[in-house]
Amino acid sequence: MRAFVRSPKGARMSGKRHESLIKTPKQLVTVLVLFFVGTIVVIVLLAQLATSGRNYDEDAKSPEAVAKRIKPVAEVNLGAAGPAGKVLKTGEEIYKSVCTACHATGIANAPKFGDKKAWAMHLMHGTEHVYENALKGKGAMPPKGGNLTLSDAEVKAAVDYMLSAVK
Repeated sequence: MRAFVRSPKGARMSGKRHESLIKTPKQLVTVLVLFFVGTIVVIVLLAQLATSGRNYDEDAKSPEAVAKRIKPVAEVNLGAAGPAGKVLKTGEEIYKSVCTACHATGIANAPKFGDKKAWAMHLMHGTEHVYENALKGKGAMPPKGGNLTLSDAEVKAAVDYMLSAVK
């Protein structure tokens, strides 16, 4: 086992034995002091770099300047808002995105858009009955046409849009 720990005599990798650059205790203390001083200097410089920020003008911190900078992302639109601040879609938008799948083609006996004869049968019970059918569903039609995220006002707007074509 000792053969692996020590190299045999006369077998050296280089011509000289390994010699330390530090030969006296004074050199050792000097190297240690320089190492610690250098480490502290590096830490202080990194701390200054990390804590140094941009210097802004006082005008840039004013409420008007801040409001101007955040306006594109912080603007609140309260126009045509429904429950919980939701922006309501128009009846035509809802018809085109939800209702056309069945009412444009007449799938599952859905009355076609603009077909007075087909809508007359539903309107004989009154428009409130048509609203109720649209909100709760009837036959193959699911409640709110399958889009449960629509508000009642949006569903009524879509029904009004469809009925405006037959009146």
